[in-house]
Amino acid sequence: MLPVIALVGRPNVGKSTLFNSLTRTRNALVADMPGLTRDRQYGLGQRGPRPYVVVDTGGLTGEDEGLNGLVARQAWRAIEEADAVLLLVDGRAGLTAADEDIASQLRRAGKPLHLVINKAEHRDPDLLSADFHRLGLDHLHVIAAVHNQGVETLMEEVLATRPLDLEEEEKEEEETAAGPEDVIRLAVIGRPNVGKSTLVNRLLGEERMLACDMPGTTRDSVAVSFERDGQRYLLMDTAGVRRRSRVSEVVEKFSVIKALQAVDRSHVVVLVLDARQGISDQDASLLGLILDSGRALALAINKWDHLDPDIRANVKRELDRRLGFLDCARIHFISALHGTGVGELLGSVREAYTAATRKLSTPELTRILESALAAHQPPLVHGHSIKLRYAHQGGQNPPLIVIHGNRIEHVPDAYRRYLANVYRKRLDLWGTPVRIEFRSGENPYQPAATGRSRPGGRRKSGQ
Repeated sequence: MLPVIALVGRPNVGKSTLFNSLTRTRNALVADMPGLTRDRQYGLGQRGPRPYVVVDTGGLTGEDEGLNGLVARQAWRAIEEADAVLLLVDGRAGLTAADEDIASQLRRAGKPLHLVINKAEHRDPDLLSADFHRLGLDHLHVIAAVHNQGVETLMEEVLATRPLDLEEEEKEEEETAAGPEDVIRLAVIGRPNVGKSTLVNRLLGEERMLACDMPGTTRDSVAVSFERDGQRYLLMDTAGVRRRSRVSEVVEKFSVIKALQAVDRSHVVVLVLDARQGISDQDASLLGLILDSGRALALAINKWDHLDPDIRANVKRELDRRLGFLDCARIHFISALHGTGVGELLGSVREAYTAATRKLSTPELTRILESALAAHQPPLVHGHSIKLRYAHQGGQNPPLIVIHGNRIEHVPDAYRRYLANVYRKRLDLWGTPVRIEFRSGENPYQPAATGRSRPGGRRKSGQ
């Protein structure tokens, strides 16, 4: 499973800046003021040898009452979930009593602990770290998160210090879960009480509450095989996506880490929403993480049966308003309890898997690019045109289309989305994100020139 890395420290030491660097996003709000982050924020990233889940937390002030106490409890829950903890300190401010107190508490937590001295730009790392050796921590790193300095090396060392037996356990789990090539690994995830377990039972054709089969620790995983209409599936159960009876905070009723680990191991994700509860911020946030991961996706709006027509109309309007950015996934209105629409849902799962793993030919991709350029040219840059010459496939699951040309660094995001939509429609790539990558350089698919000109004159244009 994906390792979980928690970022902790006192306020305003750069935790959210490092979070954005590790996830290559701007999902965490960053400002030069303490206490901006309060709830935990989860993200997927890969800086270094392998992907991971990173958790941003609020600043620890040492206070146990009021808002600061709630923030501290959120941070300590993140520490409990983590495989490794990064304690961030401010290199410009030097070692403080608050840093010493947090380090002392983290030692007692027993998790692999790394001291990260941030804000080290334009400073001597040896001089900067001298004062912090007093903390007596084995793993010390000097970085400048805002400039991405030292971040890659930091993650290489953090991921290299994870216990060997855990690495072997995960390798064995991955081999077990991989299965034959024609098996679709399917993750069904969703908030508590949206009908996920009922849908799981319906898919398996038996009354089996998978979330209750094993203890709900962060490392438990259940994989169940089933077959439908000649297609084999391996159902990746997300037992952690459930209500914790003795925890009252809303954020604790949804195990994001368990869901992200299931997403990482799957081919296709079915996100289950409750038509009667509406679309929550948690739903939208998780949907964004699934799209960022590149996994194929289908949406199941459950409990659609016996709904008043006005409520159905409101749900559809809410889908358009909250999920208007979702233009690749099929949306199904189902009843997991009665089986209505479940067959069509699995049809979309198969369609999404086929699209995500499809092999695309270079000539076809280039022809589609030429057609898209003829219909809508990219904008001029300082009076010069952006030249996009040819395309080829760079990867699968999700499909990655690499486009070569000149001045590609000036291609607007809107034009990138335009090209992705053109390829999706022309190639029928529904249910999966389509990623576009621009590269400059020569065409490796064009035969190399021999250096000899044609007898009697110059080479003809186009040859």
